[in-house]
Amino acid sequence: MPLYQIRDRRPVIADGTWIAPSAEIIGDVHIGKNSYIGWGAILRGDYGTIEIGNECAIEEGVIIHARPHDKAILGFRVTVGHGALIHNAIIENFATIGMRATVSDFSEIGEWSLVAEHALVTRKQIIPPGKIYAGIPSRELGDLQEKNKTEWNWAKQIYVDLAKQYQTDCSLIR
Repeated sequence: MPLYQIRDRRPVIADGTWIAPSAEIIGDVHIGKNSYIGWGAILRGDYGTIEIGNECAIEEGVIIHARPHDKAILGFRVTVGHGALIHNAIIENFATIGMRATVSDFSEIGEWSLVAEHALVTRKQIIPPGKIYAGIPSRELGDLQEKNKTEWNWAKQIYVDLAKQYQTDCSLIR
């Protein structure tokens, strides 16, 4: 896995986190414990800072970046689906960002909220806790149900377990 230092900006990776060999972690990127960083993900903290909490799943092809002297912050057990883009945003604990969704500058995603696949969260848009948003631009579709939390916690645990499994069982055969 390529980890790049730029000037004095270097990645800090906590114990138990697995990073795919094709992911690129650049500059001031802090990743918490037991997180999964998928194949082809790019986390670029070259002039901004990226903070990723414990037990997060950053799936394949995700791009995360922050503006100069600013931050992209992801809380505890955040899931970012395949091919999503996070730019200088705050994503609270347990939130889920769907595949190919875009979360733009200075936006905030509340705890336990869902941004659906291909949704566009626009600049400075605030998504309250426990809400489901979809569309371009994204708009509220309703409230998260308790059954959703149970299902999502199960799915989030899969990636925590996968990070552990990959550390011991994933090897290049050719």
